[in-house]
Amino acid sequence: MERMAEIRRSTQETDLFIKLSLDGCGKIQLDYPIGFMKHMLSTFARHGLFDLYVQASGDIAVDQHHLVEDTGIVLGRCFAQALGEKRGIRRNGSSLFPMDETLARAVVDLSGRSFLVFQAKLSGIPLVSGTSSFQTDTVEDFWQGFVQGAEATLHLDILRGRSDHHQIEALFKAAAKALKEAVSRDPCAPDLVPSTKGVLV
Repeated sequence: MERMAEIRRSTQETDLFIKLSLDGCGKIQLDYPIGFMKHMLSTFARHGLFDLYVQASGDIAVDQHHLVEDTGIVLGRCFAQALGEKRGIRRNGSSLFPMDETLARAVVDLSGRSFLVFQAKLSGIPLVSGTSSFQTDTVEDFWQGFVQGAEATLHLDILRGRSDHHQIEALFKAAAKALKEAVSRDPCAPDLVPSTKGVLV
């Protein structure tokens, strides 16, 4: 059966609806008001081969933090919901992803425990394109929200890099590849929870 989830989260700051299929082929439909973040979500879905639908709005006139962080939370919850008891999955995954001068590493464990290690070399200067911009400091907020929602341990590292754009994009691609490996089915243990405890919580 296809592993799918859909979650709506509405607060006084944001309104989000996300549908996710872990067993898709990278189909994307995004209604997202922050251009660079829309690009990152598209990249994530394409490289992880996740089908992703996002409809989002928020108080971005105040700050991009609320919407970006809440997007991570809801996307993470979709992963947790789609996986259920996590029977038959590989549980952990890793990826090294190069992007020109940048090399990113992502290592994930769908352990049931939320923990993020984020080591990037971002300048903190917003990325500007025309009249739009992106607050690069919200990238860590996104991934902190994601591990909270997914109940996962995630290590994200930039091993080398110069461009903020390349560093952020390489991290999203590496995370997508690592997560695809972690959620993939293990043919040797199709009905087992991958833990000596018998549960992943």
